[in-house]
Amino acid sequence: MQNGIDIEGQLDRFKDAAGTLPDNWLQWVIVALVVVIVLYVVLKVLAKRRARSKQAPDLTINVMSLGNQGPPAGAPVLEFYNTPVRLAAVVVAPAGRVRALPPDDELADIYDAILPGLARVVDTHRPLVRRWPPQMSAKGFAHTVFQHCRLPGEGGKGSPWSTIAGLFKIEGQPLMAGLILRSSQPTSHGQQVIEAPEGWLASLRVKGV
Repeated sequence: MQNGIDIEGQLDRFKDAAGTLPDNWLQWVIVALVVVIVLYVVLKVLAKRRARSKQAPDLTINVMSLGNQGPPAGAPVLEFYNTPVRLAAVVVAPAGRVRALPPDDELADIYDAILPGLARVVDTHRPLVRRWPPQMSAKGFAHTVFQHCRLPGEGGKGSPWSTIAGLFKIEGQPLMAGLILRSSQPTSHGQQVIEAPEGWLASLRVKGV
């Protein structure tokens, strides 16, 4: 006995207790530990997926809910390859990870940076406006717009619907925009990717501003 503790007695009791366990008790302990670890990992993965799904914004735009009207009468007139169109929806997004969009009351500057006079078109046509999370590339953004804003037919060809999406700059800073357009008659315009800011001027024009 040391310091009032009966070490030999404690060891004997431990041996007696161990002797009552089945021979394969250690194996079952290891199996139980493995099961606990697997369950912990599975639960952690499921929790991350649930958190990610809650945080992911819904980017889908139902084009058929945007109305079947063609371009409104009067100025300003928005043309897509010389075809008058109604601006049915606008998607805007920052480019890169750290940039952010300006507040809603300053979006007019963004519209005119895409195309001079587009802010007037937005005021007149009153499109649906969606703010999207940051995008990494013009092509990637455009195809995401095409995927979440599905047009009838073959990407809108043969229908009154068309989409143009890609890169533009405001005060030297790159941003992304997507425009969903509707003409009064079917066209073959379909979907177009804008990879450089000057591409908007080659495709779109605002008249009567």
